[in-house]
Amino acid sequence: MDKYYEAQKKIQEIALQAYNEQLVAGTSGNVSVYDHETGVMAITPSNMSYAIMKPEDVVLMKLDGTIVEGAHKPSSEWRMHAGVYAAREDVNAIIHTHSPYATSFAVTHERIPVILVEMMPFLGGDIPLSEFGMPGTAELAVNANKVLANRNSCLLMNHGVLVIGKNLDQAYIRAQYVEDAARIYHYAREVGKPVELDESILEVLRAKYNLKK
Repeated sequence: MDKYYEAQKKIQEIALQAYNEQLVAGTSGNVSVYDHETGVMAITPSNMSYAIMKPEDVVLMKLDGTIVEGAHKPSSEWRMHAGVYAAREDVNAIIHTHSPYATSFAVTHERIPVILVEMMPFLGGDIPLSEFGMPGTAELAVNANKVLANRNSCLLMNHGVLVIGKNLDQAYIRAQYVEDAARIYHYAREVGKPVELDESILEVLRAKYNLKK
């Protein structure tokens, strides 16, 4: 559908960028956008290399799984994307990565605390850890929604990273900041004991950026 071509093209470009920047490996991860007015979600296809993916390969579908247009199966994690969109009218784009530093904390079942000032305006605070959900199930969305109330990213236990945004550019920058914060937190633990920002500082930053605790 020509109406959604620009969205499909943007998804293809962002997915390729994520692959080139090693936020995903192989065919892992997925990218989507959702039009709340028409109820159509555009999402990367299942098991297709980002290096060869074309805009027209991006699948158009409804949140209930009905395919609107597409010659391929949608990402196996479409239910996770659909569950977040259904719960959040303010979310129009979702990126799921397996970025290695951030995912390492998902594997050790640890949140990433606020150790950088930049985490406040870009991520809304710490990067929380959602409970485990089986791959390909709506349970992933249910668990993620619980920790995304006042955040725009979270770690999926033993799985990866989920980032939301009002558009794909915003979501992608957030995905980059998640991995950057995780990498710095990892390095800090190698050289010493990381120090979280004090609550008094966080209160000032919340007021400055109009954030909720």
